[in-house]
Amino acid sequence: MRINRRHALALLATTALPLRQAAAQGIALSFATAGQGSAFLPYGQGIAKAIAGSGIVLDVKESKGSNENLDLVDASPTMIGTAFLGSALEALNGTGFAAGKPHRNVRALFPMYETAFMWAALKKSKLTTLKDLDGRKVGGGPVPGPAEGYFRAAAALAGIKPQVIGGIPAEQAKDLASGALDAFWQGAAVPIPSLVLATNAVDCDVFGLSPAEMAGMSKQYPYMSDATYPVGTYRGQTAPIKTVAAWNVVVAHKDMPEATAYALTKAVLSAKDLSGAGPAAASTRAENAGKNKVVPYHPGAIRALSELGVKVE
Repeated sequence: MRINRRHALALLATTALPLRQAAAQGIALSFATAGQGSAFLPYGQGIAKAIAGSGIVLDVKESKGSNENLDLVDASPTMIGTAFLGSALEALNGTGFAAGKPHRNVRALFPMYETAFMWAALKKSKLTTLKDLDGRKVGGGPVPGPAEGYFRAAAALAGIKPQVIGGIPAEQAKDLASGALDAFWQGAAVPIPSLVLATNAVDCDVFGLSPAEMAGMSKQYPYMSDATYPVGTYRGQTAPIKTVAAWNVVVAHKDMPEATAYALTKAVLSAKDLSGAGPAAASTRAENAGKNKVVPYHPGAIRALSELGVKVE
C-alpha cells in the first residue's frame, strides 16, 4: 500500500499528538519512596503505573524513607516524595532529624494512607510486651528513619534500653526469622509488608503497645491517634493489635510549577484504579486531604482538590 505525502503527514500528526501533549505538560519527576520491604516503594511504583497514560512520568527511586525524602524534596523542584506526617512536622520545624535545618520548601500534594507502628517476635521467644525487649536486639528499619525514631520514643516510655539495629526492612524480616534479631519494629500501611514477610516465613507474634504506652505516644506526638487491627491481619495472629497511627502525604517543593502540581494531584486523585499501589491506596482520595493538618498544600494541589470538591489551606 502506497501512502502519499499528505497522508503520511496526517498519520505522523495523529500518532505524535499524545507525545506533543505530554511534552506540552513537560512533567517528568523523580519520586522518592523507601527500600525493599517497605510500603512506600510499591505504593510509588503503583502510582507511577496508574497515571502513566496521563503524560506524567514518575521515576520511582528507592530511599531510606520519609526523612531522606523530605531532604530531597526540600532541595529540588523536580522531586516528589512520600512522607509520614510526623517526619514532615520535624522537617518544617527544624527539629528531630532536621534539627536546626527547617525545611521551608516542602508542600503537600495529596493524602496517601495511614501508617501504624507495631512489632513482631518469634513465637517461641515468648516476648509479648514492649518491656520484654529490654536489652534485646530490635530491628527498627533504616537509620535515621521514622520507625526507628518512634521505637526509641516508645522504648523510653516503657523504661527499657533495647539494642536498636538499623537496616532494610525486607532484610530485617529475614534476620528476625533466622534469630539474628529478637524483635522487629516497623511502621507502614497495615498489613505491613515486611511483617507479612516475617510472619509468612516463620511462626511469629505481632504486637502493638499497651494503653499507657499508646497514651504516652499520643501525648508526645499529637498527630497520632489510637488504632486497632483485627485478628487475621497477619498469619497466626490470634488477638487484635492495638497501637498508634498517623497519616502520610506525598510532598513536593514549593517552587514546583503550579500547573505541574495541579496536573499530578488531579491525575492521581482522579485515577480509576490505584489497586496496583497496594490495598492502602484505597485511602488515596480527595476527601482524605483534611487528614493532613501539618504540611501546607501546594497552590496547584489546592486548585485540583477544589475541583474535586475539597477545600484545604
